[in-house]
Amino acid sequence: MRDARQALAKLDVAAIGISPDKPEAQQKFDTRFHLGFPLLADTDHAVAEAFGVWGEKSMYGRKYFGIVRSSFLIDEKGKIAHAWHKVSPDETVPLALAALRAG
Repeated sequence: MRDARQALAKLDVAAIGISPDKPEAQQKFDTRFHLGFPLLADTDHAVAEAFGVWGEKSMYGRKYFGIVRSSFLIDEKGKIAHAWHKVSPDETVPLALAALRAG
């Protein structure tokens, strides 16, 4: 998203990130990667649950709860126009741009 800011801005699209990380951790991440868009803290994962992206995950046979990486394109009325679950960071921008161009 960071590298696509200009292309998105030309389409009147603003990017935001939301994660369960504490604001201090997000600030360190932003400082390290120079994101240039807001990061919102969802430490109680209420937003993640509302969007259906807080769920059971598994790694090396260990089960735990966490964020299912997802991206949402929200229209000017606040409605979800497109949703992509289990999306990789490399897929996020191309999928969003394709959806925006398709109208």
